Amino acid sequence: MERINAKVKCIRRPWHLPDSALTPEAHCYRRREFLRVFGFGVAASAILPVTSRAASAGFPDTLNPGYKLEGIKLTPEDLVTSYNNFYEWGTGKGEPKEQANRSWKTAPRTLEISGLCANPRKIDIDQLVSLVGGIERRNYRHRCVEAWSMVIPWDGFPLAKLIDLAQPKSEANYVKFVSFFDPTNCPAQRTNELLWPYTEALTLAEASNELAFLATGLYGKSLRNQNGAPIRLVVPWKYGFKSAKRWQKARL
Repeated sequence: MERINAKVKCIRRPWHLPDSALTPEAHCYRRREFLRVFGFGVAASAILPVTSRAASAGFPDTLNPGYKLEGIKLTPEDLVTSYNNFYEWGTGKGEPKEQANRSWKTAPRTLEISGLCANPRKIDIDQLVSLVGGIERRNYRHRCVEAWSMVIPWDGFPLAKLIDLAQPKSEANYVKFVSFFDPTNCPAQRTNELLWPYTEALTLAEASNELAFLATGLYGKSLRNQNGAPIRLVVPWKYGFKSAKRWQKARL
């Protein structure tokens, strides 16, 4: 009998990362800065409404091993949460960090699914998370047309799960996302600088791609207003403007 030695070739995808390449969140800060941020986080969690605390409950402690990034460190959380690409708060890059969290409330918040689908509905964000089987954590690298990039640990669920829930009809080809519209609380929405509400679209094939993601948190915490709370689209293979939106309607 002839012995045949065969080697199995493992195909690594470009987003795979060893655990050793990840930077612990605490190490992203100088010691004093970390203590300051940690202290604020504990105090803030005590005054958050119950719905906001519930949205962060059950965030996974470990990364989905299929979504790592080789040799790339995470961007410090303070940088991720202080750079503005949600223009309802203003077009200045440093504007959202304080202004966005003053008066605008993200809970309770519903999402509307409509259009060419068999299962249109309006659903609470927390109910949606439960229906799709909970959330996972993924590390994604984002590149922007403005020549910056970030590596972010998102918590959320695949967009494909929402597509499956909607049950698109055979004639559906695209998914249109429509953001919230609240000019009373969002100053830039009272101007004519941009068209409101903001809209974006993906082909149905893109929306069903395994990388397309709906984020409800980052760094194991609920999304802040300036990062797209309560739920935002994340499409890492496209430029950042495709992902820079919070939304409350999906239309097929």
